Amino acid sequence: MKPHYVHQFFALITFSLCTALPLQAQTGLTGTIVKETGPYQSLLIGTAQGLFRLSERAKPEELWSGGLIKKIVSTPQGCYILTDQGIFFSRDLANWEARNQGLPVKVIKEIVGGKKQFIRQVQDLKDLEYNPADPAMLVTASKDGVFLSRDGGLSWKSLGMPPAKTNGIKAVAVANLNGPVVFATHGIYGVYALSLGETDAASGVSSGSSSQTKGTSVLKWIALNQGLELHETTDNPDEVGDILVDQSSGKPRVFALQTFRERLYELDWDAKRFNLLYRGGDEFKVQDGLIRLDNRLLYVQQGKLAQFPLEGTIPQDKNTLRWNAEPDQIQATLTKAEALLTEKPLAAALVPSSTWASSGAVPVILSELWLLQEPYGQNDSKPNLKTALNREGLYLPVNHALDQKTLNRYVQILETKKLNMVVIDMKDDYGRLRFSPQNPGISVKGRVFNPVNLEQFVSTMKAHGAYLVARVVVFKDPELYKKEGGKYAVWDSSQNAPWQGYYENPDGTRTEYDEKWVDPYSEAVWDYITAISKELHERGFDEIQFDYIRFPTDGVNLNQASFRWRDPGMDMESAILSFLRYVRSHVNVPISIDIYGANGWYRTGARTGQEVEVLARYVDAICPMYYPSHFEQTFLANNPPELRPYRIYNLGTLRAMAIARNLAVIRPYMQAFYMNVSYDRKYYNNDYVLRELLGVQNAGNFGYTYWNNVGRYDEIPLPETRLTSGPALLFKSTKID
Repeated sequence: MKPHYVHQFFALITFSLCTALPLQAQTGLTGTIVKETGPYQSLLIGTAQGLFRLSERAKPEELWSGGLIKKIVSTPQGCYILTDQGIFFSRDLANWEARNQGLPVKVIKEIVGGKKQFIRQVQDLKDLEYNPADPAMLVTASKDGVFLSRDGGLSWKSLGMPPAKTNGIKAVAVANLNGPVVFATHGIYGVYALSLGETDAASGVSSGSSSQTKGTSVLKWIALNQGLELHETTDNPDEVGDILVDQSSGKPRVFALQTFRERLYELDWDAKRFNLLYRGGDEFKVQDGLIRLDNRLLYVQQGKLAQFPLEGTIPQDKNTLRWNAEPDQIQATLTKAEALLTEKPLAAALVPSSTWASSGAVPVILSELWLLQEPYGQNDSKPNLKTALNREGLYLPVNHALDQKTLNRYVQILETKKLNMVVIDMKDDYGRLRFSPQNPGISVKGRVFNPVNLEQFVSTMKAHGAYLVARVVVFKDPELYKKEGGKYAVWDSSQNAPWQGYYENPDGTRTEYDEKWVDPYSEAVWDYITAISKELHERGFDEIQFDYIRFPTDGVNLNQASFRWRDPGMDMESAILSFLRYVRSHVNVPISIDIYGANGWYRTGARTGQEVEVLARYVDAICPMYYPSHFEQTFLANNPPELRPYRIYNLGTLRAMAIARNLAVIRPYMQAFYMNVSYDRKYYNNDYVLRELLGVQNAGNFGYTYWNNVGRYDEIPLPETRLTSGPALLFKSTKID
């Protein structure tokens, strides 16, 4: 069944005591929509532009216009909205007040008229829930901290971070289980719980703490992963996307839903174990937004609303039960509501929303409705995304583009392999400019080395229909690093000199990494990269691709790296976001970024600051480097091991699409080279690369780039190639075990 495209909403809620009205007069659609009978009895829809109310009076009424709505939470005291600007509360849907005191803040740096100015925003919040037994008790979380309020959000106190090795919190909940218990799920390490007791145990806890003091006792987060299905070939559970606390039957029940496999669980708190309620097959599926609806659990799944019946939940007197709409009725209502909001298109991936309810029914709240739309192509607010879509190509080493004869070999590869994109270095890994800039300001900071004849190159490639991508290495830059006495370099706080990462050898000597980094907080560096990007676009490139758009990650002396351009309140994530916002304000062109494979696989920006969930809002394509040789060699090497490249690229692409909420094209780099590691030594052959290709194709086939740093592409398959050995690949979806 074709999914209903719900790309206008982020969160939608239908309150009780509603009556139905004809919709045909408003939209031409037959059916019903909800009529308001008071401030809380109306159909509310959140969009990237704010919160709207739909009623009989045709035109949607704007209720809040401060930004993106992530979630709506209805409590006895009023309505909360979780937004990209933090948390807001209203008793009447007309007057809103911020409820963010005590929550962490990020600082975005902007350069306007040559002067710095700063935007203070609440850190990106992942979830918001309340305690059904005590609605004034709220819980929320950033990527690396959980926060509790006991006064309806008027003030927040930190509960610290569960003892995971990285950031990556996904969802939170709170329940009364012989005292308040807070739950937090992590993208890599599973579910954690913290028992608070009857008093406020959150006082005075630092945001980095995984334990806290209550009187003389220490309260600690505990792992709560027993019973959860593990991620293949790892010791960790696969991500739990949502936790639901339900108290409709009197006694609290805690349910959990895994994100990338259809698994529903109920918690046995006494045994500290999750018991499986439903196992929905072995195919990869994405689901989120778990709620209780009548006698069933309802959640949003790719293309549909799914449900699971709960046993023993129907009252003896069935006449007292007020039934809500069925999932297909809910989806139909969303489609009708969409027709009323055509003038408010959304960024298509972050679109949670909700449903209708029949007369006299209990409230229905849904989130994460971006899952109901097909990937890509529906996002009118990001026109450059469509330009970046369906590009299939290769990386062309710039030295092979210096003369026409060599370049013609790659033109032939493009035609033979039916590829339509070329990625080429215009600012390489050594900080060298591989073109002759016309802007003299670029030449001041950069060094031109063996440049390509840009006009000839662009003309040749365009004549053969190639989409041209300029690869620009950003913060790894040995040339700019040494300019003006290290003015732009990451600084060594102990040596009072430009920082250089190194490792120690067994004999006590040091070996320096072949990397020199400039400061990602530096607006002067941003301006340099922006000038390069602007000129390359003006001279014929269709897209700018940023590589090494991250912080340094290697060196035993990493803790000595300091950042002199860092302004107060900024962190790694805000530096990268500030840079991307700066480029976006000056260059109207598709922008792609290269990231570590692990940052595309898991919901974390650990080590690098590359937080896909956030970065997707600012770029058009994300290019994870899912090279099988670079993962642990046992990762996804389960039987049959020959399928490992397929599994990595298929599941990696699907996972990244979900983490990005379809806000950016996922265009992986595919390993088209041999590396001397154990798996490659045994299995690398032509089918290795073909399996990667099939993995991406079966994940939707939205684009890919072959990578071989010396430009040898003998292994990349012809379009009609089939496997020559090993297990057949006839299925269109990947089994997850």
